[in-house]
Amino acid sequence: MYDMLTTISQDAITEEEFTNWYTDIAAEMALNAVEYDILGSFVQSTRSAQASYRVNLESVLVGDITRDTVMNLSLEDGEWRVQWADNLIIPELAGGNYLWMDRHIPSRANIYDRNENVFVAFADAVSVGLVPGEMNPDDEGKVLSEVQWLTGLQPEAVRYMYADWPQGVNWPLPLMAVPLEKVEQRYDVSNGYDDRGLVMWPFSSRFYFDGGVGSQAIGYVSYIQEGEEQEYLRKGYQKDEKVGRQGIEAWGEPYLGGKRGGTLYVIDQNDDPVTQLADIPAQPSQPIVTTLDKDMQAAAEQMLLKYRGAVVAIEIDTGRVLAMASSPYFDPNAFETLNANSYAQLTEYYDSFSGQPFLNRVSQGQYPLGSVFKIITMAAGLESGVFTPQSTYNCQYSFDEVQGLPPRYDWTWDHYQEDGETLPSGLLTLPEGLMRSCNPYFWHIGLELFRQGYPDAVAEMARSFGLGSPTAIEGVEEESGNIPVPETEVDALNNAIGQGDTQVTPFKLFNLIHPFATVGPKYPRRIKKPNRPPVTV
Repeated sequence: MYDMLTTISQDAITEEEFTNWYTDIAAEMALNAVEYDILGSFVQSTRSAQASYRVNLESVLVGDITRDTVMNLSLEDGEWRVQWADNLIIPELAGGNYLWMDRHIPSRANIYDRNENVFVAFADAVSVGLVPGEMNPDDEGKVLSEVQWLTGLQPEAVRYMYADWPQGVNWPLPLMAVPLEKVEQRYDVSNGYDDRGLVMWPFSSRFYFDGGVGSQAIGYVSYIQEGEEQEYLRKGYQKDEKVGRQGIEAWGEPYLGGKRGGTLYVIDQNDDPVTQLADIPAQPSQPIVTTLDKDMQAAAEQMLLKYRGAVVAIEIDTGRVLAMASSPYFDPNAFETLNANSYAQLTEYYDSFSGQPFLNRVSQGQYPLGSVFKIITMAAGLESGVFTPQSTYNCQYSFDEVQGLPPRYDWTWDHYQEDGETLPSGLLTLPEGLMRSCNPYFWHIGLELFRQGYPDAVAEMARSFGLGSPTAIEGVEEESGNIPVPETEVDALNNAIGQGDTQVTPFKLFNLIHPFATVGPKYPRRIKKPNRPPVTV
């Protein structure tokens, strides 16, 4: 647009100033859209003209601002160019006036579990830390007992945390942020250890209780970062606000953040108000009640403390997610800069050896499904007609049906190597093969389907159960996984037992198991039946 200005206008304002003028007005107004109508035009002479137009500025905060105004034009080098003036947006900006929005921000709403136990709310809190070098060895048991009462951390877990703490340093090991009211219940006792290694600092903020139960699912908030200001100003936020960054905090931003309002003023060059253009009140934010059970979620996280992994618990009859635990975990309170533990915790979380604590392994972790996938392979074999429930297979220690490929071994071989007693499974029907989880049987099924012209049978059956695509669960980030069609016989072997390039999230596993946990398997027919009898081997 700057190129459309007259030479005199370009001499009066640089392209950067021109761009900033419009960008700043759009951000201040929280501008969502601009509409205009040309009302008329008038050529005053061979070198000058006017165009009248109506502009409608749609603000996220205060609605529509509609004004009629006039644009002056000059003819230069055979083209009509704009004589820029600061009232071209709206007439009230003439004379160097500018816009200022007083933004009305509702309080961010709480997040609850299914029983309305609070996950996150605004609260007065206390950062709890421990300086191991200042702790009297004679008082260690008493101090750790107090830490356990305050934070729920077991003494042995805390000892493990400071086992490698540098000797002679006087900065605290961050433990957890706890509600102020909990500290006040035993203030006299807790305060008595302030010279023996236990340190506490109060702060107030949006607070994630119990160390942030369900952190990967609930998410966290953090301040608007440099480079995001214009984006969020246009959405109606203030520059110093916090926004949801993950999980329900991010997904639920329109509900948790409420509907912002504002009062839009015209301010003169002396920074005095000239007029009020609009005034719209804010509307209250809405709390979110999840399907999660906080106690079950906490128990699942406790079980995972020593491992990297995921636990998901889903109500069979309704599909409601009761727990979605992922380890390693992070404390969302670490993103509160007033929390004295913040810097140390974030440094740890973003360390390359941290184990990706922000990854929700339930919905984003993608893994080879392994033997559970044999349900899919069995269904594909039955659906194809190549196999029936009565088809048999002699399941021995090894499998060598692919010429030139080294033998593959069943799980019974590993046990025989250990105890010298475990026997191979022997002759099995197809259901018995599943019950024994016989690898050779399912390698055989995958290979036979591939050789008899059904290379995509297993993949199509997996997709009919919902694998390889997102579940579209609301509130958490999700990966689709990967269900490949084998291109070689080796691929067919690997895919038949959920290995190779097969990738499934723990959450997607529910799509596979759920039909069997209710009224039995139901899946669409995906495979054309062959014109030959089933094979028994």
